[in-house]
Amino acid sequence: MSRVLAAVAWPYANGPRHIGHVSGFGVPSDVFSRYMRMAGHDVLMVSGSDEHGTAIQVKADAEGLTARETADKYHAQIVSDLQGLGLSYDLYTRTTTPNHYAVVQEIFTALYNNGYIVAKTQMGAISPSTGRTLPDRFIEGTCPLCGYHNARGDQCDN
Repeated sequence: MSRVLAAVAWPYANGPRHIGHVSGFGVPSDVFSRYMRMAGHDVLMVSGSDEHGTAIQVKADAEGLTARETADKYHAQIVSDLQGLGLSYDLYTRTTTPNHYAVVQEIFTALYNNGYIVAKTQMGAISPSTGRTLPDRFIEGTCPLCGYHNARGDQCDN
């Protein structure tokens, strides 16, 4: 018997998961984990809600909530939906737990102390109305490649 870790992708907690999401990250990992358990292996299937990133803030702004309120709302819904489908997670957590924070800090600090991360200054856009740093998704304008007038900083739909 061997130990098997099924480390499943972490979906953003910015809305309910639909069948396309679940067929991409939930079902394949669940089938694999169940098969490995049936074959006698010691399996640990883990994942969680990614509660950081632009996708959370976009949804929060659209719903008039804070990013944390949005993450709380959709994490609970995702957990309920995954349980309702009977997926066999051993741990489904979230990126805002104290344990997750501590582990990330430990990894980051080790990388920094070993010279893999260096401090640099980067230019960025600031919203004049909110003072908030704007990720690419919040910046709209003309695409410098094709001239499309409704492009966002992270993509052009033309």
